[in-house]
Amino acid sequence: MAHLPTFVTDLAIILIMAGIATILFKWLKQPVVLGYIVAGFIAGPFVSWLPTVTEMANVETWAEIGVIFLLFALGLEFSFKKVIEVGGTASIATLINMGSMIIIGYIVGQLLGWSTMDSIFLGGMISMSSTTIIIKAFTDMRLQKQKFANIVFGMLIVEDLAAILMMVLLSTVASSNRFEGGELLNSIFRLFFFVLIWFVVGIYLVPTMLKVLKKYLNDETLLILCVGLCLGMVLFAARVDFSAALGAFIMGSILAETIQVKHIEHLVEPLKNLFGAVFFVSVGMLIDPNIIVEYAGLILMLTLVVLIGRVIFATAGVLAAGHGLKVSIQAGFSLAQIGEFSFIIASLGMSLGVIHPKLYPIIVAVSIITTFTTPYFIKLSTPLYYIIEKHIPPRWEKLLHGYGKSEYQIVNDPNDWVKLLRSIALLVAVYSALALAVEFLCEDYFIPFVIQHIAGLRGQILAAIVTLLLMAPFLRAIVMKKNRSIEFRNLWEWGAFNRFMLISIIVLRVVICIALVLRILIPLFPNATVLMGFISLGVIIMVIYSQGFKKQSRRIEERFLENLNQKELQEQKNAAFLPKTQSALLSKQIHIEEIEVSPLSPKVGKTLKESNFRRNTGVHIVSIIRGNKKINIPDANERLYPYDKIIVAGSDKEIQRLIQTIEERNQLLQTEEPVHHISLIQYQVMADSHMIGKSIMELSIQEKTESMIIGIDKPNQTIISISPDYIFEEGDILLLAGEKDKLDTFEENLMFN
Repeated sequence: MAHLPTFVTDLAIILIMAGIATILFKWLKQPVVLGYIVAGFIAGPFVSWLPTVTEMANVETWAEIGVIFLLFALGLEFSFKKVIEVGGTASIATLINMGSMIIIGYIVGQLLGWSTMDSIFLGGMISMSSTTIIIKAFTDMRLQKQKFANIVFGMLIVEDLAAILMMVLLSTVASSNRFEGGELLNSIFRLFFFVLIWFVVGIYLVPTMLKVLKKYLNDETLLILCVGLCLGMVLFAARVDFSAALGAFIMGSILAETIQVKHIEHLVEPLKNLFGAVFFVSVGMLIDPNIIVEYAGLILMLTLVVLIGRVIFATAGVLAAGHGLKVSIQAGFSLAQIGEFSFIIASLGMSLGVIHPKLYPIIVAVSIITTFTTPYFIKLSTPLYYIIEKHIPPRWEKLLHGYGKSEYQIVNDPNDWVKLLRSIALLVAVYSALALAVEFLCEDYFIPFVIQHIAGLRGQILAAIVTLLLMAPFLRAIVMKKNRSIEFRNLWEWGAFNRFMLISIIVLRVVICIALVLRILIPLFPNATVLMGFISLGVIIMVIYSQGFKKQSRRIEERFLENLNQKELQEQKNAAFLPKTQSALLSKQIHIEEIEVSPLSPKVGKTLKESNFRRNTGVHIVSIIRGNKKINIPDANERLYPYDKIIVAGSDKEIQRLIQTIEERNQLLQTEEPVHHISLIQYQVMADSHMIGKSIMELSIQEKTESMIIGIDKPNQTIISISPDYIFEEGDILLLAGEKDKLDTFEENLMFN
């Protein structure tokens, strides 16, 4: 027998075990992630009575690929716009929750006598909730549309972004094995610089490329292209000393802004599931039962720290964001677990060799326990709230309802100064980063090439001119953007002091541009520093008054904004409500939801009048989306069909009642019915048959017998194309098709019907 590489045999063992675990845990109605971990334990080195993996290095390679695709898929669902959309509520709550748990984890590690790095990584691991487990729990309990569930989803989005930042910072701390403020600040600056560059350039190029190549992109080529882009960004991230996971996440978030993102998610999902399973199986392989037994008390203690700490600080975070006590408790109890990101952070610590091997199985055990407790904690939250409510003094009534009037309270628009400074700061940051990116690329590749091939002053001048021409559109944008905006004009008319401040801001922007130009000129002409200063000022003045650079800058910005907003514009086009209208409804606690009608729903085929959703649930049906057709304000006689998407308006409770009504399974539709098959028989027209001399139409054969003549054999020919006017003759042999019981009674039905 041919010898198989261990790479193949190990993968076979992993996937067989994972497949069995998937089926078993689906049957037990438990999260599949836990099944993968159990499968990994069984396939790992600590279980010898079953086939086990022989080369852990192979598994680590597959697991690394698994992390890449997990983070890529997470990026596809993420989108940086979502962070802006969830706003301050999720950001404040997440900051309080994560920050507190990191500190608690570090303190616990120190009290246990662990090393500084073990304590830091412990804090990072217990600060991250499990998106997978929470989504499954909410889906099983039908809580996705609840108010607190929306807050939890927003917090998970912010947590995902914070986790990426945490991984970079932990890598920096681990590489030096000590805290250095300057080094950390440098890492944070590098992270934001590269993320900004990747995102801006990616949004400018990738959607445009997909649009140009659209006619060539079937499922196969689109999948290959997207995976190629993902791995290309992984290579680029590794090239600048960032993790592969960060590169995969960034490319996913770029593709998340394209209109093809749903299709891409669908194509990538099998890859994510396959390699994600390998990653979670590899997590289970590192569980040492001896360590679990030895540190059982420690595992129990850390479990209590996670359950109690996350409940308290997540609840406090949501309260601090302005929500009422009930919603805060429900959100806090939903986040009482750790999951997949904790494994990724633990894997990072193991790969860097900075945490003790015992920490990995301990944190996995804590995750497994908290996963099982999650549904029970969610159920416990509401009864606990009612107990607490009875003991709250009247003077604390605001605690029950939150200090904000509404989760969606519409605040006054910021004043002109705030608007102007905010937009200028963003523009200066983006265009300065782009100018620096051009400068870095030219310094590394173009300028050395030119100086090598064109020696002396000519080469230096040519290198400087080309580099500055590439930077010019961005330099002009730094100085001139927003100088003609409504806010700028309003402030200019409000007095001399405002004019002085506006001029000062312009001067500051000019100084930034001069500094960027000098970064190019001084290394090329080190002996003419003063002259380079005057030349830099002249370059900036020329750039400002150049119409060519103005048009080029405007085209770049228009293309970027078009690509950035194309998905949002497409969604608005298909939406039943405009965003402004939806915000106005949200401010009055009226929520908008899209619900798909199941093919097994008892409401399928019924009119809106017959279903009477308004009386039974309280919601308003404002639109029905059926394929490419949108029926706004449907009348009472409109029927519901399978896979219709209905847009409804109502309160949380009303929408929840509607979902339960729509998603009810009609038991009659699920009962098995007798299976009927089509059979074929031959029937000969005998001499005494009353069919002789009559046509098919006269006899109404199909109507009377529920059978069909599909052919007639005659002595000299076979007739396939049969006319309704065909006259039967003695000896005709009919080839009849129909259900067996109807064919058995063909003659009786024909004569007596």
